[in-house]
Amino acid sequence: MKGKLIVFEGIDGSGKSTQFKLLTERLEKEGLPFHKLVFPRYKESSSSLLRSYLSGDFGSKPSDVNAYAASTFFFVDRFASYKTDWGEFYDNGGLIICDRYTTSNAIHQGAKLPENELNNFLDWLYDFEFRLMELPRPDVVLYMNVDLETSLRQMKARQSATNTKGDIHETDSDYLAACLRTGKIAAERLGWNKVECLRQGAMRGVTDIHEEIYNTVKGVLR
Repeated sequence: MKGKLIVFEGIDGSGKSTQFKLLTERLEKEGLPFHKLVFPRYKESSSSLLRSYLSGDFGSKPSDVNAYAASTFFFVDRFASYKTDWGEFYDNGGLIICDRYTTSNAIHQGAKLPENELNNFLDWLYDFEFRLMELPRPDVVLYMNVDLETSLRQMKARQSATNTKGDIHETDSDYLAACLRTGKIAAERLGWNKVECLRQGAMRGVTDIHEEIYNTVKGVLR
């Protein structure tokens, strides 16, 4: 019996990592067995190509590597993790909770394409990873929907707190705006569960968003 795969998704600065942490901590307290993953896995050798890409080795702009090529860099890391880390647990009915997955390529690589080419790319992406390469399909994708201003503000605050600089995705505001547009299209077309993180132009409370996500996930697990 296959397990369940829950994915947190959204543009940079959407709060998905915070919500991922809150959900996994709550499920741990409830004694529910699960395996958690954060992609990309920057410390693993399987991420070497995507690290080179994000650091600008293949070009200083995201568009310097086309959507299909860049997607394969990230896929290799996911495939390696499935084969060496969590695949057996999932195949035996285990619960997997991910911060990012194939869905990130839908947003961040799909954003490089004109809208009239996006459907073909999404079809290719899901067919390549889930049918041909046999990675598990998510049971639910929690898409954290924010606006560009919120994304930029929260990324800046995070970088300041951690004394880090953004990669070639995070430092290009036009690209982030394209990701936001693409994310909304992908969420509708691929049936993701949209979590509206703003209310009347302001970010909803962290606990308020968490309760919505928790109830959605518990519904999937019943």
